Amino acid sequence: MKNIILSAMLEIASIATLQSCESAKVAQQQRNDFLKMKGTWTLTSVDYAKNLKIQPFDENADISCFIGSTWNLIPNNFTGTYTLNGGSSCPSTVQPIKFEVLGGNLFRFKKIPNGTKAKLVTAGYEMNIKSMDENMMSLSQNVMVDGTSEEIVYNFSKNTLIK
Repeated sequence: MKNIILSAMLEIASIATLQSCESAKVAQQQRNDFLKMKGTWTLTSVDYAKNLKIQPFDENADISCFIGSTWNLIPNNFTGTYTLNGGSSCPSTVQPIKFEVLGGNLFRFKKIPNGTKAKLVTAGYEMNIKSMDENMMSLSQNVMVDGTSEEIVYNFSKNTLIK
């Protein structure tokens, strides 16, 4: 009887150890994926239904103004900026942000107005990480248009010249 109980306890302990190792591997992979975001990214293209008039992230600027924008992401303190270059009817702006990645596939950020503490800003934006490697990243956002969900895909390339 003692051998059966001891055997069962050892089996439970080994299962718990294996699950713990798997959880650690998943956490490490998510951390590695998260750190791939570090650096300066350029928004190279946006895929969406071209008949839509889209002004992303409440910037009062057409989506075309975001093409060529620069996104600087610093994962170790979850901060960054995005910069719209301006020109023609596009505004020129540098917007500080605070961001997080949840579950390895949800990119969430909020704009931080100058002089405001991040913890006081409650509104923000969510995008799904469609794909990401060291040089490319695609984020998607679903928006409601006339009762229909439309997907917008933001395609980024990493700027390797800027660290």
